[in-house]
Amino acid sequence: MYKMSDNHFNYDIYPIVIPVGKKTDIHIRPLGGRPEFEPGKAYKTILCALEEGHPMHFPATADFRESMTVCNENGGFTVTAEFKKEEEYFIRFEDENGKRINQFSVYAVEKDLVGRYPFIGDLHMHTNLSDGRQTPEVVAANYRRHGYDFTVISDHRRYYPSLRAINCYKDVPLEFNIVPGEEVHMPPVYGRTNDVHIVNFGGEYSINALTEGASHDEVGDGEEYRSLYGKCPDFMSYEEYQKKMQALADGETVPENVDVIPYTVCKWIFGEIKKANGLGIFAHPTWRANVYHVPEAFTDYLFEKQDFDAFEVLGGENYFEHNGFQTVRYYEERAKGRHFPIVGSTDSHSSYPTNENAYICSTIIFSPENERTALISSVKDFYSVAVDTISKEFRLVGENRFVRYGCFLLKHFFPRHDELCYEEGRLMKQYVTGTDEEKKEAADMLGAVNGRMKKQREKYFAF
Repeated sequence: MYKMSDNHFNYDIYPIVIPVGKKTDIHIRPLGGRPEFEPGKAYKTILCALEEGHPMHFPATADFRESMTVCNENGGFTVTAEFKKEEEYFIRFEDENGKRINQFSVYAVEKDLVGRYPFIGDLHMHTNLSDGRQTPEVVAANYRRHGYDFTVISDHRRYYPSLRAINCYKDVPLEFNIVPGEEVHMPPVYGRTNDVHIVNFGGEYSINALTEGASHDEVGDGEEYRSLYGKCPDFMSYEEYQKKMQALADGETVPENVDVIPYTVCKWIFGEIKKANGLGIFAHPTWRANVYHVPEAFTDYLFEKQDFDAFEVLGGENYFEHNGFQTVRYYEERAKGRHFPIVGSTDSHSSYPTNENAYICSTIIFSPENERTALISSVKDFYSVAVDTISKEFRLVGENRFVRYGCFLLKHFFPRHDELCYEEGRLMKQYVTGTDEEKKEAADMLGAVNGRMKKQREKYFAF
């Protein structure tokens, strides 16, 4: 997914993420490139902090520490270091004439990030069970192959496709997390519609299926199609639903330029997602569906009330007005003192590279584990950053410290991470689409490679 530098091909550096204040051995091992260092020879080693300036110009802040390090018998080094604050650091090697030979990057993090690993994924996408192109199980495999740690199947008006994807892989070990979910679209209330798109990420039951609709029509009313654990609230008839929404609307007071029925339905949906222990995501208000998908006045009010759990600041389209305007809006809301979590998603309808929007956006969640409730809690606690990969050079949106840390990870960790994801994703697709012999081979190989991602995290993060 992300461009690797020559150093990634020529050297293995580990760990690359280290707690602030923890003395740590950092290993630098050559991987078969042109030899740069002579075993047994001592080299000038400079440990320097990226953000503190050069000592020649900014002696008050600069953090440059010099020492001599002997190259080991393998042509590499072990450097012991302790870092003073959260930022990127260079380990730079020079010859006897002061000429730089090479340098390597590591990152120090404060204690709140220690034990939180970066998991990258998508919180909004579709399959051929609504308006997408591939089956749920193939979509999951394709996104794992692309480098994702988690994804949700969030089909329009349907929760059961996400359960189908989960169940397809229940008999094989995976380190990929398929999260249940749906895009929620409730029916009109006495002819008045709510077209605000809301994603139920990780909810334990379907919000769409709380009343009659597509899900009931297609697979029936069984709780096994409406919930993750086979348990969910009773559903209402369409008439009961309309009466309920109208009664709630009658009790709402909204500004004159805000339509009360759509707002009432939004508020109710977000509340139900919370009850289902999910993450309620307000999606793509500046999507140009003829005109803005959501009127600016309505978006203003949603930001003021903040009934949602997270804002989809990136995702869905590749024209600037979509993500660009939402990004500006996010930072303006922050300037007003409004703080809410953000995510980035593809909102993709095809998981093949031939779809130019297939991999445009994603989210890095800093979480203790790649598990549904941990991911949701981490987003709600503001440990997420949105990633824009529309153009050749990636962009990130979020809090300053997470944007900086995320940039480092996209350059120095995720290229290695993606190599492991690729093979598991390829085997996943073979497992669900191959011949009987190929399926058995894929199942055996998935068992053999299981656990590699965990070992990789433990190697590169000194937690």
